[in-house]
Amino acid sequence: MQTIRPDPQLPSPHRMERSSAEVRPALTRARVGGALRRPHNWLQLLKFCAVGATGYVVNLAVFTLLVTGLDLHYLLAATISFLVAVANNYTWNRIWTFRHQRGHYAYQGMRFLVVSSVALCANLVVLHMLVKAGLAEVPAQAIAIVLVTPLNFLGNKLWSFRRA
Repeated sequence: MQTIRPDPQLPSPHRMERSSAEVRPALTRARVGGALRRPHNWLQLLKFCAVGATGYVVNLAVFTLLVTGLDLHYLLAATISFLVAVANNYTWNRIWTFRHQRGHYAYQGMRFLVVSSVALCANLVVLHMLVKAGLAEVPAQAIAIVLVTPLNFLGNKLWSFRRA
């Protein structure tokens, strides 16, 4: 009986999987490295943070008005103020931060809401962990916002406002 050996010149399926698995991380590192070297991306991040700062002020102002002025429950007030801040942030990010990456208004808006909701959940988890670790709530919130901002920025840059 004769044994058939595969041609060593042809890549085996196992070798192909391994090589493509090795290529992906290298490609990702190259893309991330290239993105970090582009000044435009850093400028976008600064604009995104400036818009986020206005959203933070809007959120707190609306929350304070609803809780103290209209005597709403704080969870309902937090939800409403979050939605108002998201609308503010979406509008300014669309007009200013990502103005060259515009797509359909409602389509991008829904994506922005999804990313913002994920960022809100991440923020709440970080906030909860910091408070449980003994940090006061206001400094914990300040730290949580800073820690979640890169996630929020990347989600919006790469998904909400990505070019078609």
